[in-house]
Amino acid sequence: MKFDKEEALKKLSDIQRKVTQKDGTESPFNNEYNDNKKEGIYVDVVSGEPLFASVHKYDSGSGWPAFYQPLVKANIVEKTDRKLFMTRTEVRSKHANSHLGHVFTDGPKPTGLRYCINSAALKFIPKEEMEKAGYGEFLEVLKKPHN
Repeated sequence: MKFDKEEALKKLSDIQRKVTQKDGTESPFNNEYNDNKKEGIYVDVVSGEPLFASVHKYDSGSGWPAFYQPLVKANIVEKTDRKLFMTRTEVRSKHANSHLGHVFTDGPKPTGLRYCINSAALKFIPKEEMEKAGYGEFLEVLKKPHN
């Protein structure tokens, strides 16, 4: 995946920069995608790499968008995070190295995982715009409730 990171970073809002580049966290419940119920995919706000799909999203009650699996597992990097006096698993995007959030083992079936992701790290591509935006290969995923 080719993108100009320097150019992409110039386009970020303050909260997007804080979250993706400085490992920040946005406020729970007061973010763009926690309540988003539209069909589509979520991509890295910096690189555009596909990360999550609406069919894998669920309401975890945490206040942040939650997914039980990534759309493209290869685009997710997991790292041990020992900040805040606890050990968690941080989730970053592979190509842009954006901080996305954390993954926990208290999610629903079929995976038992909860990818708790900051909206500010994501850009939502609605189903009807996916083909034009270059993400047509993922339209098939949206037809399946669990995959």
